[in-house]
Amino acid sequence: MEQNENIENQNAAINDNDTIASAAQQSQANENSGSANEENLSSRRARKKRSERHMEEMNQKVEQMGMKLAEMNDKYMRLYSEYENYRKRTSAEKAGLIINGGKDVIKLMLPILDDMERAISNMADDDAAKEGMQLILKNMLNALQQKGLKPMEAMGVKFDENYHEAITQIPATDPQVKGTVIDVVKKGYFLNDEVIRFAQVVVAS
Repeated sequence: MEQNENIENQNAAINDNDTIASAAQQSQANENSGSANEENLSSRRARKKRSERHMEEMNQKVEQMGMKLAEMNDKYMRLYSEYENYRKRTSAEKAGLIINGGKDVIKLMLPILDDMERAISNMADDDAAKEGMQLILKNMLNALQQKGLKPMEAMGVKFDENYHEAITQIPATDPQVKGTVIDVVKKGYFLNDEVIRFAQVVVAS
């Protein structure tokens, strides 16, 4: 009997040891599992932080590129504006040189026209040279008119200081002609609708 009890006690002790070992193993497994979960969680957090830093860096680069693009666009617009202003200014200067150069030449021609008109008016009608002079004067006027020259009509119109230069005044014999041009001493001219020479006139006062 005692031998059987000893055997049973030994078996019970073995079972207890097995239970304790199994419990220890389970506890160790649980600890290892918990440690693995913590490592996985820590790894995921680290990856998330790296991803967030990467996105932040990308956003900063995009913002910097946007600022550089805006700066380059601003420089381009300024350069384009300066070029357009330069082009317009040089075009205007070139046109001004052409117009003013032509104006100066035409101004030099006006006294010659005056001399030819006076010479023709003083020539006799039967003078053979008169017709030739008239033809030359006509051709000159036609050529100058193609360049924008236009004679000013002043005789019999109201005196206008914007177009006329009064060199003298004569008392009017008729009240209706008072303030009008009664004689033209020197003809006035327009060049492209601009007064190139004022008409010198006598005005009834």
